Parts: sequence; C-alpha cells; structure tokens
Amino acid sequence: MTNTNPVRVAINGYGVIGKRVATAILAQKDMRLAGVADITTDWRLRVREGQGVDLYAATSEHAKAMREAGIPIAGTLDDLLGQADVVVDCTPKRIAAQNAETYRASGFKFIVHGGEKHAVTGHSFVAEVSFDSAVGRTATRVVSCNTTSIVRTLTTLKRAGLLKHARGTLLRRATDPWESHLGGIMNTLVPEPDIPSHQGPDAQSVDPELDVVTMAVKVPQTLAHLHYWSVKLTRSASEDEVLNAFRSSSRIALIRAGDGLAAINTVKELMADLGRPHDNLYEVALWEDMLKVEGDELFYAYMVDNQAIVIPDTIDAIRALTGLAGTAEDSIAQTNEALGVRTRFY
Repeated sequence: MTNTNPVRVAINGYGVIGKRVATAILAQKDMRLAGVADITTDWRLRVREGQGVDLYAATSEHAKAMREAGIPIAGTLDDLLGQADVVVDCTPKRIAAQNAETYRASGFKFIVHGGEKHAVTGHSFVAEVSFDSAVGRTATRVVSCNTTSIVRTLTTLKRAGLLKHARGTLLRRATDPWESHLGGIMNTLVPEPDIPSHQGPDAQSVDPELDVVTMAVKVPQTLAHLHYWSVKLTRSASEDEVLNAFRSSSRIALIRAGDGLAAINTVKELMADLGRPHDNLYEVALWEDMLKVEGDELFYAYMVDNQAIVIPDTIDAIRALTGLAGTAEDSIAQTNEALGVRTRFY
C-alpha cells in the first residue's frame, strides 16, 4: 500500500548534489522540502535566500558562525530532522557515513550517495534495477554518477538477452566545475591505479550478475565524464536491435554527432538551451551514430553529467523508502515527468 500524504524531505549538505536534489524535490507533487542544512557562510547559501527554502545549521557551532555572517537560519539539523520523514545526505565523502550512525540511532530513514561504501546502508540503488528491494527499507545508497550510467546501460542489454560481459574505459573529469580554480589536474592524465577501477565492482553491488570490468583515467577537464564500452553479446545482433534495447530505458537519450553534438560541451549547451536547471543532463547521452556492432561484439560511447545523473534516482529512492510509489515504473514515470527526462531532446 502506497503512502498518499506528501513526504517531508530534509537535505543535509547544500553543495553540488544537494542544491540539485532540492530543486528536484520542489518539482514533485508528492514531496515537500522541509529544509536544508549546511555549514558554509559563502555565496552558495546566500543565493538560496528568497527561494522559500528554510536553512538550518549542521551544528550549534555552525549556527553561531552563520548568524554572525548575517545568514538567517531556522535552527540546527536536529530541529530540521524533527520536521522531516526522510533525510537525503549530500555531505562530502565519509561525512555521510558518520552521519548515518546518527540517523540510524534515531530510527530515521536516510539516503546517502556514491561517495560512501555499500556497507554504510547495505543496499545500493539505481531505480531501474533495485527499486523493489529498497521499498520499506530504512536506508539506501544512491550509487555514483559513473556507476549509475553503467547499471542503466548494461541493464538494458541484459533485459534484452544480449549481455554476456562488458569492458569499459572511463575518462573522468578532474573536478567539479565550480571549484576547478582550487584543484584538479592540468597538462596530464592520471590513471586510476587499480584494474578494475572501483566503478565495476560498485555496479555489481546493485546487480551481482553483471560481468563488468572498468578502467578509469582522470583527464584535464571539468564538464562531464566520457565512457567507451566494448561489450561481448550473447549472440550476433544488428545495430538496430541494440539501439532498440537502449531505447527501452526512459533514462538513456540517444544523440547524434552528425547533428553537431560532437563533444560533451555541445551537449551541455543543449541542456542550457532546453532551460534545464543548472544545465542538468539527467540522462545517459549515448551517441547512436557512433555505435557499432561486429558480429557479437558491441562498441559504443556516452556522456555522464556527474552533477545531475543521480538526481532522478535520488527522487525515486525517496519514494521507495517512504512508500510513495509501489513500483519502479510508477516512480520513474512521475520523476521523469516532473524533471522533463526524455529519450530524445528534439
């Protein structure tokens, strides 16, 4: 039985992911944003003023600093949690794992993200695969941007009976765009030291049946990630059959280099032209005119917006934990409609 009352959602951490989750929650008919908690006193919180979002300090110490900086707050995180049904933790890596102990001790439903280990919640979430097993749980972990894309794409091939095993190379952006002046890399490439890189095993935390190996390298740009995949199919197939499998996912959008979308910057510009909040690309943007099939071997490439791809799945995770939707299909349809997620951009 599904919950018919709007669920009150608290967000802890108002950074790259947190602000996007907040915007997405405000677009949902069955959710209410109880407020957001953070620790900063800079421009990131000041632009929130006037948007009708209540702000809370993560601790009493941070509350003092915020008030001294002239940032109005409604209380502390404890006050916020008292007004919410579920908390989405968008704090930096390892901080959320510490916060999870507090949420758990209070019997509070919570969601963490892919910077944390699977063990923090004992459940890893991608809506198209693990929604059902998340229903009614106390906690789940929405996996990382790259892992989300891997599970989405390989699952479509698996459901079509085409997937034998997959090997992927990930070209990873060096840092988030907003803080590229603080760090990152320049004039070099940095390979992840282990093969497989962590994304393959992480995908298996969502679907243990996936035969997947990943390799990753950081590259000196900040816009998005780029994946190249070589897949062994269960049999020979046509390109049209493979493309139809990818079309079966409502969160994979086929794009064409021949239309001028020849690089990740052009896709981001398209998102801006579509009026997406923060230029968000929620979908896996997969080049259909680059895809090739040679007998039982498949080769393709796609783009991952590291700041946006996990947002729809986070919304679905809220519905799973709180009983707002009984099935993945129902939740995905609601989220897609609210956020404008599509399989074609024009």
